[in-house]
Amino acid sequence: MNRNLISRRTVLRGLGTAVALPLFEAMRPVRAFAATPLDAGSAAATRPVRMAFISVPNGIHMPDWTPKATGYDFELPFTMEPLAKVKDDLLVMTGLTHDKGRANGDGPGDHARSAASFLTGAQPVKTAGANIRVGTSVDQAAAEKIGHYTRLPSLEIGIEPGRGAGGCDSGYSCIYSNTISWKSASTPMAKEVNPRLVFERLFSNKSPGEGGKAAARRDLYKKSILDLVSDDTRRLHGRLGDADRHKLDEYLTGIREIEQRIAKAEKDSSHELPEFAKPSGVPQDMGEHMRIMCDLLVLAFQSDLTRVATCMFANEGSNRSYRFIDVPEGHHDLSHHGGDAAKHAKIRKINRFHVQQLAYLLERLKSIPEGDGTLLDNCMVLYGSGISDGNRHNHDDLPVLVAGSGGGTICTGRHIRFEQETPMCNLFLSMLDRVGASTDSLGDSTGRLTGLS
Repeated sequence: MNRNLISRRTVLRGLGTAVALPLFEAMRPVRAFAATPLDAGSAAATRPVRMAFISVPNGIHMPDWTPKATGYDFELPFTMEPLAKVKDDLLVMTGLTHDKGRANGDGPGDHARSAASFLTGAQPVKTAGANIRVGTSVDQAAAEKIGHYTRLPSLEIGIEPGRGAGGCDSGYSCIYSNTISWKSASTPMAKEVNPRLVFERLFSNKSPGEGGKAAARRDLYKKSILDLVSDDTRRLHGRLGDADRHKLDEYLTGIREIEQRIAKAEKDSSHELPEFAKPSGVPQDMGEHMRIMCDLLVLAFQSDLTRVATCMFANEGSNRSYRFIDVPEGHHDLSHHGGDAAKHAKIRKINRFHVQQLAYLLERLKSIPEGDGTLLDNCMVLYGSGISDGNRHNHDDLPVLVAGSGGGTICTGRHIRFEQETPMCNLFLSMLDRVGASTDSLGDSTGRLTGLS
């Protein structure tokens, strides 16, 4: 098999549909996978490094999050136990701070500030009006420099819809609480919570209006996206070796399974009572909603549709209940625990549930071979919160971990304790270096974070 037969940019096309492909052995390296100073000259330079940022609200119960030991011999505490299968792929970081999540003279509103500063490291203007302002987020700083290599410069998804206007936290606009991605200081990037719409965005082609026509026709004939590209699929199959054919079959099966799960979610949601009606395609089951969104993120990275993504597991300050894990009380209410042991127990249940969804995402990324390693090896997935303890509303010693070695440039399987008040934005600068989007500063950064490699 001639390894240079197939372009990396090959897609399967049908009416209004374009299905990007994973990296095959039969594909030639693409120069767009530009090596950074950290990996120049290495084999990894032929593969892109992706970055994803996942936020959880209301802080975390820190005694069940923070490992007792540092270095390689740390044990996973209760909240992180679901990550056991990917422990060697984790870098747990203690001591990072977001000073701009603090009041700094602006009074109450820690939840809004924590979300607004989570990826920007900037102090949001306290307003409930249209004059919102914070700063460019790390994901959008990356998208600005590497977004032209992919169909989608970035992908913004979430689980909980939010209000687009009005105040949500002590005089701060709801936009601050509902958004972690900012294209500019005054331009928030709205997240999509409907899996169907995310799916259509990933697999419709670029022609204006054509994607909607394809969806309408597919609904009319009850066809899968894969039906629309079947001719291209057959032609490609004949050009691939056995290993690549198997990889293609697994990839397309994964797409079809997600289609079926979204269709089931739409059917289930239509049975809800009117007062609990949700947009079509949003599953009633929160865990299934999160897993579908995680699978869509994996597909986006696997097929190189984007290299930058953000996901909010819930809006900051969310008071959503978790009855399915025996927590009927609202999350935000519980986070103001006042030291109550019963509330602590329920908070740790919520925290562990969120980490279980993270574990699902990371295990999916790790299950996909890419080059000599896995898709997770070529990722950096940051998970954390802009608040440490929900009762104290503190923004130092934040719960943060990064999964994936960033193309072999991060030494994982460790817990590192940094000096207190180390800006989290220093980590962002180091991550930007690793995706080829270096910048001199971001937010309140003071330099690169050392000790990652």
